[in-house]
Amino acid sequence: QVQLVESGGGLVQPGGSLRLSCVVSGRIFSINDMNWYRQAPGKERELVATITRGGTTNYADSVKGRFTISRDNALKTADLQMNSLKPEDTAVYFCNANVQISLHYAGTFYWGKGTLVTVSS
Repeated sequence: QVQLVESGGGLVQPGGSLRLSCVVSGRIFSINDMNWYRQAPGKERELVATITRGGTTNYADSVKGRFTISRDNALKTADLQMNSLKPEDTAVYFCNANVQISLHYAGTFYWGKGTLVTVSS
């Protein structure tokens, strides 16, 4: 099967930085879009950033200019560099990827279990 594992969360002061990483493993033919979502307490999960296999990126308005998504297709990883963090960025961050397990199957979205980011003084 396919597994996504996030790392890099933690406690950071407002204005600080964190870098999240996501590693995809298992039966993989191709990884298409890779995404980072977040879910704050009491709120719905929201899309934060997307990167296509070719490297095209897209961001939520709330993080534009502060967050940068990147990926390494060979290593099957996607990172989220988060700068100028704000208390409202506090959330569990989830990695999501569209993975094709075989040439004969369409891609399926898989989720990691999430990593907690807390921005507080």
